[in-house]
Amino acid sequence: MARDLMRILRPSSIAVVGGGAWGAQIIRQSRRMGFTGKIDVVHPKGGVIEGVEAVRALADLGAPPDAVFIGVNRFATIDIVAELAQMGAGGAVCFASGFSEAAGEDAEAHSLQARLVAAAGDMPVLGPNCYGFINALDGALLWPDQHGCLPVDRGVAILTQSSNIAINLTMQQRGLPIAYVVTCGNMAQTTQAEMAAELLDDPRVTAIGLHIEGFGDVAAWHRLALKAAARGVPLVALKVGKSDQAQVAAVSHTASLAGSDAGADALLRRLGIGRVADLPVFLETLKLLHMGGPLDLPTLSSVSCSGGEASLAADTATGRGVSFPALTDEQRAALKEALGPLVALGNPLDYHTYIWRDPDKMAAAWLPMAAAHIGLTLLIVDYPHTDASDWICATEAALAVRAQSGRPVAVVATLPELMPADVAARLIAGGVVPMHGLSEAIAAAEIAATITTPDSVSPLIAGADRVVTLVDEANAKRRLAAHGLAVPRGAAVADAANLGAAAAKLEAPLVLKVTGLAHKSEAGAVRVGLTAGTIDDVAQTMPRGSYLVEEMVQGAVAELLIGVLRDPAHGFVMTLGAGGVLAELWQDTTSVLLPATRPQIEAALRRLRIWPLIEGYRGKPAAHLPAILDAVMAVQSYVVANAARVSEVEINPLMCTPETAIAVDALLREA
Repeated sequence: MARDLMRILRPSSIAVVGGGAWGAQIIRQSRRMGFTGKIDVVHPKGGVIEGVEAVRALADLGAPPDAVFIGVNRFATIDIVAELAQMGAGGAVCFASGFSEAAGEDAEAHSLQARLVAAAGDMPVLGPNCYGFINALDGALLWPDQHGCLPVDRGVAILTQSSNIAINLTMQQRGLPIAYVVTCGNMAQTTQAEMAAELLDDPRVTAIGLHIEGFGDVAAWHRLALKAAARGVPLVALKVGKSDQAQVAAVSHTASLAGSDAGADALLRRLGIGRVADLPVFLETLKLLHMGGPLDLPTLSSVSCSGGEASLAADTATGRGVSFPALTDEQRAALKEALGPLVALGNPLDYHTYIWRDPDKMAAAWLPMAAAHIGLTLLIVDYPHTDASDWICATEAALAVRAQSGRPVAVVATLPELMPADVAARLIAGGVVPMHGLSEAIAAAEIAATITTPDSVSPLIAGADRVVTLVDEANAKRRLAAHGLAVPRGAAVADAANLGAAAAKLEAPLVLKVTGLAHKSEAGAVRVGLTAGTIDDVAQTMPRGSYLVEEMVQGAVAELLIGVLRDPAHGFVMTLGAGGVLAELWQDTTSVLLPATRPQIEAALRRLRIWPLIEGYRGKPAAHLPAILDAVMAVQSYVVANAARVSEVEINPLMCTPETAIAVDALLREA
């Protein structure tokens, strides 16, 4: 259910209930931010806190407050929330801990959280175990500690479950205007996705950064992504917690290769949310997006007066989703005219220092690098912290390049501390992005250039937990084949005495397997290259059980793995990768959430290192891509049709020949 959070996040009146020193800090910080609304304090002992005379009960307030900070113990918090909801308050921040986040050690914690949610009803509640929020646009906050936010007219919103990380982020000195900071706590009632969706209704928010510990309601995140795309507000996520959640009780190679983080990565990609790996890149990416939104091209140019910096820039971009394209003829001609014959031309460009201190000549030399086919031009300048007066020319030249080209331009300090705050402010005023750190800048550019539109189709929900068993291979193949998966000709044989007769009906060479085992090779339960005449003798050397005899698939140019795991946190995660003996050796995989389209599957396959083999490597025949896609879509079809019972599917390997793609091994676990 959607809740109106803007009354609490943009309050005209605030109240502090209890809180002691924390409550006093809220009043102090509100005044420092310029809050001009009504401030009340509720405390059973009365008294004066920060010049505000306290009332002894909520009933003594003249009117229901818009935003309330509840700084009392967890038991009293529930009663206060109930009273606030009944009197029509706008919302509350629950500071107390000891709710569901403590459930592992406290049996009462879950029931307390349920009572808190019931007490709140429709009134929004942030937390519990939550610091609150800062609204730097309107000078309003419920924040019981110091912070580094300054009043802004527009800026980014940051949401995190960690109050300490939130404090640290407010202290950034990178020139990033922060409009909102919201701490989410353990989200008993109002989720992170709901909060972010509400902030999208404020047109002053330019981008949203999300520090995510867990997703929860995947459908709510999908709604957020669609709304953000409609509003033109990019989303960036720092997703933490590479847990083994999806691997619990899983037995396939897929589980060991994918894990839960693959599900998180696939979900963020599907939602069009850029994923970063650390806090510095998180801030730099938000800054870049705030200044100009996503980049229109994944191409960079680099300009520096040092060959070492040029090489460093090129190396830093290696393996990322951005590149430094070679100079065009037009660029070369313009650069030669500006720099003369003594400078070797290239991208990245080392322009030397012949034109230093002449901003007009510097701008003329840098301008060709900010061409229409370049997504972002990086002007590498490290400002000394002693006397930077001799570097003013670089600032002026950068501003001129931005003004004359109309293209995205950034001034990058290779070391974050070598970008002075006053220089950053001047660059921002002129539309140039000041970036702190070369690796951070290139990582941010990659995110800004590769943010995509969210998929309009919601991910397949994982559904309720289920008790599952291993389906024997013959039945697994039969069920998957009914959905279009190509499997070898073969026969299931219950008794070894009947193997010879079954084998005689098939074309050698043959494969013999003992079914009902997850890892047959390790158990010695697979033999290949057999004939009808040798199969009985070979069976005597294998573990006892039921058997599957099949025709051996030959002529494969590539072997692939197709796996699907039911990931409780993210949905059904399909992993595609190098199969056979290369599956764990190479760990060459990529993951998508189901359902996926045929073009999305092909795009995922193209991300694999094994793709050149599929395409035909060094004159070798190519695999039959339509057949591969048919196989993947057949597996998906089965999972979608049986989502309520499927836990795990793995095809390994899918033998890909120039004519077909056949699943020679199939693992299926379901209720």
